[in-house]
Amino acid sequence: MLPQFGTAVRKKNLNSAATTDLGGGAPDKASVDAAWLVLEAANDLGDHAAIEACRRVIDAELTGAAARSADVDLVLGYFR
Repeated sequence: MLPQFGTAVRKKNLNSAATTDLGGGAPDKASVDAAWLVLEAANDLGDHAAIEACRRVIDAELTGAAARSADVDLVLGYFR
């Protein structure tokens, strides 16, 4: 079953050492808004790689974690 992103609770653990992502920081509002738009388009097109990247960006924003820079780059460049 897929996670429910809209109902997740934001968790901020500033003392966590679990920031072993591949770069980047917490995604900004523009990249998260873009991720929702790209997620909808990727679902329509069946683009599974983009769907997963969008979900990771959205999940990072909801949990306060860092998003992978590759995921953010994919989201922001999707319609180019």
